[in-house]
Amino acid sequence: MSKFIYEFIGTFFLVLTVGCAAVVGSAGNLAPIAIGAILMCMIYAGGHLCGGHYNPAVTLGVFLRGRCSAADVPGYMIAQFIGAAVAVFATKALYPPAPGAVMEMINIVVSRALLAEFLYTFALVFVILNVATAQKNVGSPKYGLAIGFTVLAGAFSVGGISGGAFNPAVALGLCLFGKVAWASLWVFLVANFAGGAIAAFVFKACNREDV
Repeated sequence: MSKFIYEFIGTFFLVLTVGCAAVVGSAGNLAPIAIGAILMCMIYAGGHLCGGHYNPAVTLGVFLRGRCSAADVPGYMIAQFIGAAVAVFATKALYPPAPGAVMEMINIVVSRALLAEFLYTFALVFVILNVATAQKNVGSPKYGLAIGFTVLAGAFSVGGISGGAFNPAVALGLCLFGKVAWASLWVFLVANFAGGAIAAFVFKACNREDV
């Protein structure tokens, strides 16, 4: 149960930061730095106990890589999605929307958003598998920094195309915020889970001795 609680907490603070810094706009153009920083910190905080996934696509990739049991996958993903949903309500409590205010939605072009979300989710899970699960890197202090900077780079690079979720739980949060249309949620689910799965297959194909 402790690892599921940690996954809830880490995902909660990740989506809370996305909401406060990016959706509400308290951090302006520096929002990706805040998001990458909180992810890095939460990974360092929870990595020893739960692995610091905070992302269903990461959980899928780590499972396919063989570092997460099938029995834990549903619990991880449920904790992540619940953490994201609770974070939305917390954000709205901190920054109550003005009466009658309408959230400006991201205008998603499906083909571009699919590609952007797939590429940077692949990059994120690929980095995680290499810096946090590869035998030669186990225990390395660099893993949290590398993962946080991957999200930061992705958010700066393609945030204007897809919102820069790279995470189905964050995508759920964006829909609950009203920043992304519910009809577009499938774009994130398909791209993020595909990116995580293919990153795992590439890792395993290139690291056959690392089992």
